[in-house]
Amino acid sequence: MSVSASLTPFDNSAPESTPMILVNLPDPVIEGQVCPRSTRVQIDLILLAIEALELGGSEAILAFAQELELQIIIKDRVNLWRLRNTNPMRRAHIRRPLSITEAKALVVIACYLARRLTVVIRQLLMIYQQLSEKQIPLEQNLRLSNYLERFRAHFKSRMNPRRAGFPLLTSDEKVDELAMNLLGQLLFCAGTSGMQRFWISLFDGEVE
Repeated sequence: MSVSASLTPFDNSAPESTPMILVNLPDPVIEGQVCPRSTRVQIDLILLAIEALELGGSEAILAFAQELELQIIIKDRVNLWRLRNTNPMRRAHIRRPLSITEAKALVVIACYLARRLTVVIRQLLMIYQQLSEKQIPLEQNLRLSNYLERFRAHFKSRMNPRRAGFPLLTSDEKVDELAMNLLGQLLFCAGTSGMQRFWISLFDGEVE
């Protein structure tokens, strides 16, 4: 994938049909206005972490789509499945583009869910830091162990990292490391201007 080191300004214009909540996220200047591979991967993994944090995560994503009036983009469970399977790491990868508008909707929902889960995310990160500093196995804490176990189960059942060029993610240790990194990103999303900052970060090095 060709990557440009320079960044160009974002275009804040939006078509009339775009839901108002998405206007706050600027449009990256990229060819075809479709998301690059890395962006599709990252959005789906963030949602995977939310599903590991909250039972019924898929239902929560659909509920927020309704609450935030994004059902014109995320219509139902099948549509959500198709959007997320644009991630090339997925076993059921679909060779279709993920539009900027679709990506914005997923990011907005992820950030709203992250805000709702902020207390839990902070607690898990604090527990992880304390256990790591004391060199105590992570499975000694039930809450953290449950999160990591659910994330591993979701990841292994849905992803094929070897096919997608992520061979390092085939061990439990590396998947656990990914799960904790995603918690840090979710906390970032939940912070001040976190939604906008996370959105822009998804295109670092990708815009022309």
